[in-house]
Amino acid sequence: MGLWDKLRGEFLDIIEWTEPSQNEILAYRFPRYQNEIKYGAKLTVREGQAVAFVNEGQLADVYKPGMYSLETQNMPILSTLKGWKYGFNSPFKAEVYFISTRQWTDQKWGTQNPVMVRDPEFGPVRLRAFGNYAFKVIDPGLFLKELVATDPSFEAYEITAQFKNVIVSRFIDVVGTAKIPMLDLAGQYERLSKLALDRIAPELAKMGVGLTQFYIENISLPPEVEAALDKRSQMGVLGNLDQYTKFQAAEAIRDAAQNTGGGAGLGAGIGAGVALGQQVVNAMAASNQAPTASAAAGPPPLPGVSIFHVAVSGAQLGALDVNAIVAGIGTGRIPRGALVWKAGMPNWAAIETVPELAALFGAVPPPLPT
Repeated sequence: MGLWDKLRGEFLDIIEWTEPSQNEILAYRFPRYQNEIKYGAKLTVREGQAVAFVNEGQLADVYKPGMYSLETQNMPILSTLKGWKYGFNSPFKAEVYFISTRQWTDQKWGTQNPVMVRDPEFGPVRLRAFGNYAFKVIDPGLFLKELVATDPSFEAYEITAQFKNVIVSRFIDVVGTAKIPMLDLAGQYERLSKLALDRIAPELAKMGVGLTQFYIENISLPPEVEAALDKRSQMGVLGNLDQYTKFQAAEAIRDAAQNTGGGAGLGAGIGAGVALGQQVVNAMAASNQAPTASAAAGPPPLPGVSIFHVAVSGAQLGALDVNAIVAGIGTGRIPRGALVWKAGMPNWAAIETVPELAALFGAVPPPLPT
């Protein structure tokens, strides 16, 4: 340094630092000529700051916001390190670090690559997540020891990458142990954020940093898995696979109608239309073939065929046509004394008195002689 720096160090008795708004500086070493500080110099520590004095590489006194006169009585550690038993009234050498203790907000975090977790419903799945967090220095001395060391201007970007690694690692642990189904994660962001903050904060505290806020903005699945879930949602809305098939066929017809570039799309649309039409025909046929009360009782008689109700010895044999009656006469099941009735007759009558049936007994051969 030149003569001007030396002279400025002799006459400058105020030590203060205002952080540039465009920089994210966490720690700043105050420049002095040969690190000399005058006896009785005024130290100004503003809100959101702390000041640490370092003597020959060893941390000494730490000051919170306020204005201080640097004398023996308010620098007990530094006075002890230098062996000043009776005070001092001459310049002394020490490094002065201003440390920002304000809150640093809107810090981004996110998974660089998809992370494999086990879902209770879908099994192994890969997910991505991102969000933001906020932090601040809570222990200036420990922060200076663990991170700043001798860096004259320690900026946020130098440590946020390490923070992101810690956050992502502990966040995945939280998601894996929470065992929340993927479909329920959207309603559990607040709970997961609280669990993650409690898990991550102790890790950052070891470096003198406090994690004040932690938020999850989104947790997403791979695109192909999301597409499959969309299809599943469509099927759930449609209700069943048959309706889904019809929906797909209708979609194909629409796409083919919009494709005016060639016959391939037209052919696909025609094929889909034929398939859909066949499904409609099958559905109509199935509805036409549905059983009714009359169909369950048997088909109606053929046109022109007379049906007689036959009774033998007071018991009805049922409704029989002429062929069935001939067979019954031949087997002896229906004798001459049987009674018959059909629609249009006023009463039951003997079978041999009915003109349509009387001739049947002559057509049937008599039993063989014994």
